[in-house]
Amino acid sequence: MAEEKIKALGIAPYEGMKSLMMQLASKRTDIDLTVYVGDLNKGVEIAQKNFHSNYDVIISRGGTAEMIEKISDIPLIEISLSVYDILRAMKLAENYADRYAVVGFSSITNCAHLLCDLFQYKVDIFTIHEESEVTSTLKDLKKRGYRMVLCDMIANTTAKKLGLNAILITSGNESINTAFDQAVKLCSSYANIRNENRFLGEVLRGQSNSTVVFRSDGSIYFSTLEQDNTDSILHALSKDISDVLESGSHKCFKNIGGTLYSITGKRIESDRQVYAAFYFSSDLVPMATSKYGIKYSNKQEAEDLFFNSFYSVTSSSGTIQGTLEQLNQNQYPLMITGEPGSGKEQVVGVLYSRSQLCNNPLITINCPLLGDKGWNFLTNHYNSPLGDNNNTIYFKELNALSELQRKQLLSIIVDMNLCKRNRMIFSCITKPGETMSAAAQEYVNSLGCLTLYMPPLREMTQEIPTLSSLYLSTLNVNLATQIIGFEPDALPPMLDYDWPYNYTQFKRVLSELAIMTKTPYISLATVNGLLDKERTALLHDDFTAGTSSEIPGFDTNRTLEEMNHDIINRVLKEVGGNQSAAAKRLGIGRTTLWRYLK
Repeated sequence: MAEEKIKALGIAPYEGMKSLMMQLASKRTDIDLTVYVGDLNKGVEIAQKNFHSNYDVIISRGGTAEMIEKISDIPLIEISLSVYDILRAMKLAENYADRYAVVGFSSITNCAHLLCDLFQYKVDIFTIHEESEVTSTLKDLKKRGYRMVLCDMIANTTAKKLGLNAILITSGNESINTAFDQAVKLCSSYANIRNENRFLGEVLRGQSNSTVVFRSDGSIYFSTLEQDNTDSILHALSKDISDVLESGSHKCFKNIGGTLYSITGKRIESDRQVYAAFYFSSDLVPMATSKYGIKYSNKQEAEDLFFNSFYSVTSSSGTIQGTLEQLNQNQYPLMITGEPGSGKEQVVGVLYSRSQLCNNPLITINCPLLGDKGWNFLTNHYNSPLGDNNNTIYFKELNALSELQRKQLLSIIVDMNLCKRNRMIFSCITKPGETMSAAAQEYVNSLGCLTLYMPPLREMTQEIPTLSSLYLSTLNVNLATQIIGFEPDALPPMLDYDWPYNYTQFKRVLSELAIMTKTPYISLATVNGLLDKERTALLHDDFTAGTSSEIPGFDTNRTLEEMNHDIINRVLKEVGGNQSAAAKRLGIGRTTLWRYLK
């Protein structure tokens, strides 16, 4: 007879741990694991929703595990952080140039002290005893000049909101397997306790309606909701709790996220406790969220877009934080310029979410996507966003408009006094070596715009080691990898490369390197192979973007290697044989140029 599996509910604080838990559980014959992602209060909500499910045990980590243990009667096993987990994070931080510290509860800092004593590391370590100390501790560290922290998920989220870099200490295979072993051992000692809760839960889940029960303080007691659109539904229902508790019953219709819900509420008393139970069903209602390249966003959406971006992970905008704060102290129109991929849109999100108008919409007008219908809607429709007040209006890639459209738009902005009625932000793409295009200059001069130039990555190569460590830390979380960094000879080629598409290209290359690497360190061969592929693609793009008049007599009936060699020789001839100038123009390093010529 086959061994019976225990049924475990995993609550992981981040997506990468979920993937790793599922991967390790699939190799075992003694555990049937279901995993959700949720940290702290979100994790507690997940545990509450599954309270009446037939789970034998809950497996979670850190502060989330401690909070779940207080509210759940289901046995809980905590995934501890091992010495190896903390050592991996400390090794990853070795390339970080600025001052950093280890921050966490005693389970983390005790191990960190041990490692520092053992390996003679000079790292500042700060212990947190209560969750309420996290924000004040991190604010104090920021004032004292620390730029990064090694921490658990609680401090990681807070650090990003405070503008600090953070490397999350992730749990490795050893820690998770140990927790699985403990869960199996615990569950083998009891088998009958969970059966009493199964019957009621199965009855409720058999209904066509969904059910959510709140305690009188607004916390969730029970829920049959799936994960999709859960937050917006719970938020809408929570507003009617007091009506249900006061009247005893309540019925209404609500449009939530484009779905129409029929809701019935009922007051229930049990064991001297009062609950508000909601039963509801839904019908789809089509609703447009954007139109013709014009998108409306709120503060939460803008913050989510930024926090989930490469620029949040690496705080590449950290060098201009002071400038952004100064720009937000006034309502002058702003022109942001820079090459593709230099972070213009992410800076707009930071400016908007921290401005006085953050409770009003951010209206993004994506000029490259603005077709004839979009242009007519913007300039002629009664419901155009240009007719509203007290919003932040962002014209993305203004240079994509025709000269006639730019002049017409400029006239509308002046005639309608838009810069006085709204916060106006524009962005324009620049060419290499250019800080402002003619299109941008026209608007700057006519509207009195403040200007912000986003430098290309090739001018910030000293940041590459730090940016690499920070983003690899995030990739370790998202991809369930355990990469420590680059081999000593593998990082210089990254510094020498020209990065024509800047941070967007850098993020993509790092992601591909992480996926291709199966060892703790990224090798020189992997880096060279991927960068050579990038250079070949760039040379091909440059050629196909040209016309026959630009490259007369160019024979395409040859191999790509032969065509690349011909292009390089033509560029060398144009710059008088100067290899450094030719390499810069081609967007490659001198070593690569020499290799092509050889």
